[in-house]
Amino acid sequence: MPGGGKAPTIALRGSLRLRLLLGTLFWIVASVMVAGWALGGLFRQHVALQFHAELNTHLDQLAAHLAVDAGGRASLTAAQSDPRFSKPYSGIYWQIDRVDPAPGALGLLRSRSLWDDVLRLPADTPRDGEIHQHRVTGPGQAMLGAVERVVMLDEVPEQPGRTFRLIVAAEERQMVEPVERFNGMLWLALGLLGGGLALVAVIQVLIALAPLRRLHAALAAVRGGGAHRLEGRFPAEVQPLIEDFNSVLAQNAEVVERARTQAGNLAHALKTPLSVIANAARGKPGELAVLVGAQVEVARKQIDYHLSRSRAAAAVRVPGARTPVAPVLDGLARVMRRIHAERNLDLVVHRASMSAVFRGEEQDLQEMLGNLLDNACKWAARRVEVSLALDGGELCFCLDDDGGGIAVAERERVLNRGERADERGVPGTGLGLSIVDDLARLYGGRVELTDSPLGGLRVRLLLPAAA
Repeated sequence: MPGGGKAPTIALRGSLRLRLLLGTLFWIVASVMVAGWALGGLFRQHVALQFHAELNTHLDQLAAHLAVDAGGRASLTAAQSDPRFSKPYSGIYWQIDRVDPAPGALGLLRSRSLWDDVLRLPADTPRDGEIHQHRVTGPGQAMLGAVERVVMLDEVPEQPGRTFRLIVAAEERQMVEPVERFNGMLWLALGLLGGGLALVAVIQVLIALAPLRRLHAALAAVRGGGAHRLEGRFPAEVQPLIEDFNSVLAQNAEVVERARTQAGNLAHALKTPLSVIANAARGKPGELAVLVGAQVEVARKQIDYHLSRSRAAAAVRVPGARTPVAPVLDGLARVMRRIHAERNLDLVVHRASMSAVFRGEEQDLQEMLGNLLDNACKWAARRVEVSLALDGGELCFCLDDDGGGIAVAERERVLNRGERADERGVPGTGLGLSIVDDLARLYGGRVELTDSPLGGLRVRLLLPAAA
């Protein structure tokens, strides 16, 4: 699969926990392997030295007990101390050969453990007292480790120069089996040690990264509107980051508050002259006065639209804002009942899920719901229903009316700024739905228009919910 090797690299770079664990586990495995190899080698060397030292000891005993009588016959003055030499094919053997020109057969003297076999070593002649080591095949085709030395006995003056080759051999399994048993126990112990170290490393990484998990929870609380700053005690290495982040949050909140104040001042500064112009035009007859009054109203709506949008854009960038939904809906319902009292509308607010909290500013929620409720009341015949549901991390407001509705082909158009579904009958500038749609998108939400069960239009407003 093309690019398939990139996923592990991305995962490794993206996870501090994974990098720490993999790095620690790599060095644990490497250390255990090196320690096992080194300790196994040292023990193997120790056993080999001990094996050959034992053979040399038996060789010294053999040389000490070797004697030649007056007839030139070699014999041992005492039996070897190790009883295994007396047991046939016990795995340890000795042999004495005559190597001088005098006639003599291979295996002149040999241990009972050899039974009817003889030891055959390479044809080399060590100097007197020198010890040679060999690996040869012994009884039963077993591999033997052997040592040999040449000794010269001059006990008979008239027959000087009697030279003998002394050989002691033992099966190498006596050296291999202890090494194998030790290696088995060694790797078992090292495996348990490595597993314990790996477990400790995992626990250490989890404990070391616990402050980061608490930091993530604190950030989620700020993002979800549960807190306005990061709270809690953190390690000294993380605390400066927390303080800097809280400082940034405070600065952002100050900037937003300053922007909101300036927006309010601008609105007041513009609306006052507009009110003067509207009042002046209202007292004058003629088409000019009507035109001026209509345009003043359009200007007011445009000012409200852009100020609301700029205020919301600034507020969205400040985490920690949260607004309970129930008080806002109840207050708007009371206002709409008073405004549209002459129409005798049945405005119903369903109380389910009213404990939900909006992740945003209260003024923006009032702006969106107020526009939607006002439009529903304007176009309804007798009844308006408002309901709220929680869908995952979203608030889903449904506003239904029993009016004439909007054709499917016209629904996307009416969300554009200044567009209206009907240019007659109901006053307005066509900015209400556009304001709601823009504000909802700033918060990551959306507005959907569908058919209502009451026969008119259903407006679904989806907004982020606070934790």
